Amino acid sequence: MSKKYLTINQAAKLIGVTPLTLRNWDNARKFQAFRHPINNYRVYTLDQIEGLLKKLGMPKPAKKLVIQVLED
Repeated sequence: MSKKYLTINQAAKLIGVTPLTLRNWDNARKFQAFRHPINNYRVYTLDQIEGLLKKLGMPKPAKKLVIQVLED
């Protein structure tokens, strides 16, 4: 994985929903997550989050956001 990925908790905070909502959207194929190759956790790219926020008519996340990155 060469891109930086957000955990489900980080993505949920940026979007303003709960992690359970993201899991439900993923299961319903409404907003699918990538899966980490080692632990199979759901992860999201910042581009995915920004695309969803744009689609929903919401502002982009702040540029000064500090993101913890999952190591490959």
